[in-house]
Amino acid sequence: MTQTKVEAPFVEKVHHFKNLIYNGGMKIWQRTTSATTIPDGAVSTVDRWVMSEGTSGSATSEYDLLSDADRATTGHSYALELNCTGTDTSIAATDRSYIYHSVEAQNCQHLKWGSSAAENLCLSFWVKSNLTGNFSVSIKQEDNTSYYLPLSYTINSANTWEQKVIQISPTAGSTSLITSSNGVINNDNGRGLMLFFGLVWGSNYTGSQSGTPTWTSSADYADSDITFTNFYSSTSNNLYITGVQLEVGNQATEFEHVPYDVELQRCSRYYHPLSYGLLSSAPVMFGLAFGGLDGSNVGSDNVMFAYNFPSPMRAAPTVTVGSKGSGTGTASTQYISEYGCQLYYTSNGASSVWLKNVTASSEI
Repeated sequence: MTQTKVEAPFVEKVHHFKNLIYNGGMKIWQRTTSATTIPDGAVSTVDRWVMSEGTSGSATSEYDLLSDADRATTGHSYALELNCTGTDTSIAATDRSYIYHSVEAQNCQHLKWGSSAAENLCLSFWVKSNLTGNFSVSIKQEDNTSYYLPLSYTINSANTWEQKVIQISPTAGSTSLITSSNGVINNDNGRGLMLFFGLVWGSNYTGSQSGTPTWTSSADYADSDITFTNFYSSTSNNLYITGVQLEVGNQATEFEHVPYDVELQRCSRYYHPLSYGLLSSAPVMFGLAFGGLDGSNVGSDNVMFAYNFPSPMRAAPTVTVGSKGSGTGTASTQYISEYGCQLYYTSNGASSVWLKNVTASSEI
């Protein structure tokens, strides 16, 4: 019998959870799928993505279910969609509008920033818009307040998905900002890095870098030497972003598709809707009022809801109760930690109570 030696295939070293961005594929949206009013500096739709509007223009935010053709191009089923609903064609110095993502500091320790061995980063993402031209991106190292720019990308063809790849060097420009001890990212649960996608920047938020990438301690988010496209120039404008990946290295690798349940758990570290079921399609917590053993005084005491979060949150969250029912009374919270909380409802005569749209938020 003839034997043939079969060589084992080469297996490239695999790095799991290489993407510093949570929900870069835009598939988790625990709050709502669309928002016509966007609170400044808060997540409105897609988890972990915040929009800030400090301009006379306005926009709506929503998730977008991509078509078969779009999925074939991008490899993603969902995107963050922004639509201009109010124009601002005269940008004031104090105007600014952007979407951003915060990376928890303890997830940045492998970058080795703050040392001479600081790692390079590579940012990649898919974008589509009816607009063409230059758009800004910027990175902020939170602990020593350093900004990296100019990070810009160009949309070349309208209404066409394009993938953009941008390198980020810790040694660019003023290297002491990142590669010396001043550049250390603290090993804690605060912000380590912030990634900004600019929609418009007034002159108060720009600085001249002559197109040369550098770290600066100035509060600059865009290079004033580059002419950027104004997203708020027309109510016909839109912008779609998906497949955002920020990873160690000098080149973009294939997007890391994290299973839905894992991505949901990661997002739940920062936001979680508390629920035991649904009432009128809204998440609700049910409870029974305490009373005497003989059934007397039912509803005369506080009702307690004890809730354990499915996984620890980033920090003790802010717990908010949307509405309450079955009697008049007051809802309150206590013993809140990253692991769980207790809610009380003074029922004042109700035999059963419920709390609707209770949420816990520990965003950064």
